[in-house]
Amino acid sequence: MSRLVKDFRKQWEIITRGAAEIVPEEELAQKLKRSLEEDRPLKVKLGLDPTAPDIHLGHTVVLHKLRQFQELGHDIVLILGDFTSRVGDPSGRSETRKQLTEEQIMENVATYKAQVGKIIDLERTRVVFNSSWLAPLTFADVIKLASKYTVARMLERDDFSRRYREGLPIGVHEFLYPLMQAYDSVFLHADVELGGTDQKFNLMVGRDLQREFGQEPQVALMVPILEGLDGVQKMSKSLGNYIGISEPPGEIYGKTMSLPDELIVRYFELVTPVGLEEVRRIKSDLSSGVLHPRDAKMRLARELVALFHGEKAAGDAEREFVTVFQKREMPENMPNVTLDPPDLDENGGIWLPRLMVKADLVNSTSAGKRMISQGGVKIEGEKITDPDAVVTVKDGMIVQVGKRKFARIYINK
Repeated sequence: MSRLVKDFRKQWEIITRGAAEIVPEEELAQKLKRSLEEDRPLKVKLGLDPTAPDIHLGHTVVLHKLRQFQELGHDIVLILGDFTSRVGDPSGRSETRKQLTEEQIMENVATYKAQVGKIIDLERTRVVFNSSWLAPLTFADVIKLASKYTVARMLERDDFSRRYREGLPIGVHEFLYPLMQAYDSVFLHADVELGGTDQKFNLMVGRDLQREFGQEPQVALMVPILEGLDGVQKMSKSLGNYIGISEPPGEIYGKTMSLPDELIVRYFELVTPVGLEEVRRIKSDLSSGVLHPRDAKMRLARELVALFHGEKAAGDAEREFVTVFQKREMPENMPNVTLDPPDLDENGGIWLPRLMVKADLVNSTSAGKRMISQGGVKIEGEKITDPDAVVTVKDGMIVQVGKRKFARIYINK
């Protein structure tokens, strides 16, 4: 019995959910109809280059789309680009990307699989490394592959053309990156390739290369780039506007509650498994005023924590949030930090920024001074604004930094 959901309208509605662009849309409809008629799942490809150890919520938009194809019964292929990572995707780059070592790549791969498995069913996913077909290519094979595309076509790419105009260096190996990603599609005979809108050039090269090899070209389905918590720029660790999927439940919950109201429905649609009808109902209820944005964000926060940490963690995170922020009480559970006598001066005092570092509330004393100057630090509920403050430590004293970080301080006697 086929695993395919034999309902074109349902397939189409779910596949196109939240899609930014489908090229070409009519070919996807044709492929999908033929798939259902022949009872043959589509082969849907997503390539991820493990260039960093952790994934944030913005990276999951395309993973949710992959999961939707999987739940509809299609064959999904997750390519971990251990070979392409050695070159680095030039998309959106103003300079040549630093090449990673094989050791760095494999360290990242280990964490990627665990994190990706929170969204897609890895047991039903073909997970492959593109080094298995790219590494064996001979130099003659690479020359033949390079002959399939012209420099003029490569320079149509915005980042390449901009760097060329500005006299910035472009490595020849960077021209090979789109060809390598495209060859993945040739090798796998992909029907559909997924990616963000920033991947359009690479995905279209895949279509061109498949034609050159006598294959039916894949359809490129692109998902939007997710805005970060500031509601303006794309989610990015460097901008600090991100939610990391491996962050603690309370951190994910609290960050979600800081999301601008206008992004609530977009996040439900793009980064949660909540059904389309339910998303539409949430949108309608928000518009009519039946649903308060705060309550919608609490639902969104629960969904995200449950997805990455389980239902129990979601419930615990919500109770703690309500306790700390709505009832203005201290959280029930907070880290205990013990100071040794040498940490203190003869009067039992310690410079507050140093205390914050020892309590793992900030990464550095300079960050601590900045938080104090901004009014984000409290001792026993009292705001401290002097970055040079020396505080006398008392057993059980509570230090709060920002809205979500607490520590209870003890002295080792």
